[in-house]
Order: sequence, then C-alpha cells, then structure tokens
Amino acid sequence: MPEPSNDTDTVVVGRIGRPHGVRGLTTVEVRTDDPELRFAPGQVLRTDPPERGPLTVVDRRWHSGTLLLQLAAPSGDVYATREDVDTLRNTLLLVPVADLPELDEPDSFYDHQLVGLSARLTDGSVVGEVTAVRHEAQDLLVVRRPGAADALVPFVAAIVPTVDVAGGFLVLDPPEGLLEL
Repeated sequence: MPEPSNDTDTVVVGRIGRPHGVRGLTTVEVRTDDPELRFAPGQVLRTDPPERGPLTVVDRRWHSGTLLLQLAAPSGDVYATREDVDTLRNTLLLVPVADLPELDEPDSFYDHQLVGLSARLTDGSVVGEVTAVRHEAQDLLVVRRPGAADALVPFVAAIVPTVDVAGGFLVLDPPEGLLEL
C-alpha cells in the first residue's frame, strides 16, 4: 500500500536510496503494491522535496530483490553518474491520489484513507486519531492519544472490526492491555 505524503493529493510509492554502481543507477525502497506499474520506464514521479523533481523513469531493473532505477531530471538530462544520483538520496517518490486504482476487496484500504480517522472503542469513546500506518511483520495503525503515548494497534479484523472512511472513524476492540503497551 502506498503511504500518504505531506501533500494530501499524493501518496508515497518509493524512497530513493543509495547509488548502485557508477552509471547513475539508484536503489529504491518500494512502498507500493505495484512497482512494475509505478516505476515503468516513462513514468513521471513527483518528489518530496518538490525542487528535486519531477523525475522520469528511464530504466528499471531488479538486482537481488532490490529495485534499481535510472532517472532523468525535469530538464530531460539523465542522472548518469554515481555522484549525480547521490544528490537524490532520501527523496520521496509520489503519485497523485487520483491515479490510484480502485481496490477490489471491500475491506482493503490505502494508507491515506486511514490516516486522520478517529479511533473509537466499541462503546463509542474516542481513543485518538490514526496518524500513520506501519508495514512491518504485520500492518500496524499508529494512534495518537491525547495525554498518552502513541498506541500501535494491529490492523486486523478482530481488533479493528469497523472502518468507516466516509464517516471519518474506525472502531477498535483491543484485547485487554493492548492500549497500555
């Protein structure tokens, strides 16, 4: 799932890492379910910070499970050396929310749809607000709680039985002690 960017009209689909080799290839930390589409040659990607882009994908290849990209600057000049592409390190790669396909499964959500939702318990009391979604061994909702540390809530149906994007909330039914961790 792509993650939200600071710009509500875009989502993060990758982050540029370190250079690979000497010919201007860079590693990319993939943050999308469809890297073949998002990083196809010819794709134009917005960037954060914005002054580094937009960037055009010139070439894409996989090396030992790591995505490698050759990129071109807004001027059309290809980043051709290790030093050139190193100036892009840690740049976030973004796509417009409008370009995201509809999800086929009714209980599937993009991260940007979850961030900002009010988190309520089954009795209706408000716990806090979802501020992020972490994709680790298991997807975790980061819930900011007033006057308390952020809570990490596993995003599974048993603990999050209801997600109402249109209503602006989700319901938590946490096991005892989860919110105190």
